[in-house]
Amino acid sequence: MNIQVLGSGCSKCRELEARTKKALQSAGVAGEVEHVTDFVEIAKLRVLVTPALAINGEVKVAGKVPSEAELVGILTTAAATE
Repeated sequence: MNIQVLGSGCSKCRELEARTKKALQSAGVAGEVEHVTDFVEIAKLRVLVTPALAINGEVKVAGKVPSEAELVGILTTAAATE
């Protein structure tokens, strides 16, 4: 599973990255988290508000940092559809 945290590297972006990594462990889902800071790449995914989370090229969250429990649900659902 390709997981991307999209954002400039601000504190909220780093928080989303950390929570996503914890959620991956909690959910027992395999995947690698990549932090994308290049705004051209972020724009290709049509993200206007960061931080954002994309899984396999599909934006799942934008403009907020979900709780770890919410992230576990998002990751589990995404893993089930692979």
